[in-house]
Amino acid sequence: MNITIKDIAKLAGVAKSTVSRYLNGGNVSETTKAKIRKVIEENNYEPNSFAQSLKAKKTNFIGVIAPTLDSYVTSTVLMAIDEELRKREYTTLIISTSKHVDREIESLINLSRQKVDGIILISTGITDKHYQTIQSIRIPVLVVAQEVDAFNCIINDDYQAGFAMGQYMATQGHRSIVYLGVTESDVAVGQKRKQGVLDGLAQAGITEVHTYISQFDLHNASEVTKKALGTSTPTAIICATDTIAFGAMKTISKLGKKVPDDYSLAGFGGYNISEVIHPTLTTIRFKNEQTGIQAAKTIINMTEGEEVQKLQVSGFHFIEGESVKKI
Repeated sequence: MNITIKDIAKLAGVAKSTVSRYLNGGNVSETTKAKIRKVIEENNYEPNSFAQSLKAKKTNFIGVIAPTLDSYVTSTVLMAIDEELRKREYTTLIISTSKHVDREIESLINLSRQKVDGIILISTGITDKHYQTIQSIRIPVLVVAQEVDAFNCIINDDYQAGFAMGQYMATQGHRSIVYLGVTESDVAVGQKRKQGVLDGLAQAGITEVHTYISQFDLHNASEVTKKALGTSTPTAIICATDTIAFGAMKTISKLGKKVPDDYSLAGFGGYNISEVIHPTLTTIRFKNEQTGIQAAKTIINMTEGEEVQKLQVSGFHFIEGESVKKI
């Protein structure tokens, strides 16, 4: 029976990538070299010269395309990706697109030209151009934060997180609610998270929900909140992100009102600042570090031709702060 690199790695008690580095003359400790050499000699392993030549072309660079660098969630995911890749002797090339779709497309093409081994795309939406470009560059691409049937993805459990928040608001006695969401071009946050909230409320018999669209920034959220409170009289405001919740809090304060005395408030994100503001924000924290680590491991497996799970879902923690009043 022909032994494979995967078999050698298992028998030597090392990673498959370490065996690949050894075979291609890469940096491996003398102790590890001895273990691998012993397994190879005992099993008469002869490397496939064609496969070895392909491996030799690996750059050990992984491209990461992010919509922004000033987001708590994105930066946490990025740091976890970079740390995990470093442990595995890969270098991370990070590109921020400032939430411009055209820049995402350009970055996919540019990274492929730089011969990176794989690309992690942290996306706020997948368009037809994304499909066409990813299929044309012929480099492994892992999509993070959006679910796309055609590609390997890691997502947050946005629907269940939204459902949990909707049910929580219902248990606190709130019946008139404003939901500040984002555009539905962002399927994860704009559609699934919103639908989860609405379904969680509906299961408790609450249908009086006024929805508004905000951008992801605090200032726009503040303006949208002003509009919402001018046209409806909610007891609670649920926001698609913590940043939107901070914008809502700013407007509530400007109106001479208080959280939670006059309006209960909740968000999604679990930013560190949510725990130090007063009142502390009721929110949902996704497992961002776990997502980053899993993304790094997955893209490496993809570059090595291993099968990976098509869809991986990251969980969340519900954080009950002081911003929601029971009525």
